[in-house]
Parts: sequence; C-alpha cells; structure tokens
Amino acid sequence: MTTHRVWVYDDNVNTDVIFPGKYTYTLKTPDEIAAHALEDLDPRFTAEAQPGDVIVAGRNWGCGSSREQAVTALKYRGVTVIVAASFSGLYARNCINQGVLPIICPQARELLSTGDTLDLDLAGGTLLIKGQRFAFARLSPSVQAIYEAGGLLPMLQRRFSDQGAP
Repeated sequence: MTTHRVWVYDDNVNTDVIFPGKYTYTLKTPDEIAAHALEDLDPRFTAEAQPGDVIVAGRNWGCGSSREQAVTALKYRGVTVIVAASFSGLYARNCINQGVLPIICPQARELLSTGDTLDLDLAGGTLLIKGQRFAFARLSPSVQAIYEAGGLLPMLQRRFSDQGAP
C-alpha cells in the first residue's frame, strides 16, 4: 500500500485543458510539455506537483481530442495514476500506453479535496480513502507489464533487447 497526495478536478476535463492545444506543434521534449500541464485549469499544478501525486477527477476525464501530450504532460510532472469516475476511452488507452494507470472509482471525487491523501494497493486492487476501501479492476498481465515498464514503448524495447534484435 502506497500513500499519495491528490489533486482533485471536476467532470469533463478535456485534453485541451490538460495540455493546451496551442503548444501541440511547438513543444517537443517531455520537460517542455510537462511545464504546461493543467496551466489553464490549475496554475499551481506545475509549480507544486510532486512525483507520486495522483489526479482524482469526476466523469469523462480526458474527453476531446486524442492529443497524447495530455498524458505526457502529467506523466512527466510525476503523475503515474489517475483516479476518475470515468475516462474517455481513447484517453485511458493513451494512459496505459504511456505507463499511467487509469483507475475507475466514482466515489473518490466526492470524498477528496486537493491536498488530501489516498492509499493505493495495486496488487490488491483497492483504494483506501478516508477509512473507506474501494475495489477497482485488477490489471491484466499485459497492462501490468506495460505499467511496470513505464509504458508500451519501454516494455517493447526491453523485450526486444532481451530477445536480441531481429
């Protein structure tokens, strides 16, 4: 079980709010992208977010375009877990591909405020929030491997280097 500080946001936070579209073609490095995470929604986030912090949100987190930078920005600010009532399907897949775990827990948003903490038991598939335990779907072996490797690309690179390049 690990303890994480949370940043709490509402419903329907779209990818343009997570990472402003005006930077899509001008910023290239993960550090440049991370410097603009949530800047229009919460200017404190980029200055104060720490590795291991968790985003907790309402319904439909990551709706909008398929902009991968909306996950990259959070990942390189240190967020590797996002808990929401629901996710845009494409955003959730982008999370998994980049090694950020999307967890569905509809109750979390109502119980937490920014700065609170939650406890995560990844192996057991539970969140502990203010003394209440909430189960979430356990990771499939393939998603677990992607998450542990830090993303799909690092997992594949590791597999091919272990097997020898063709």
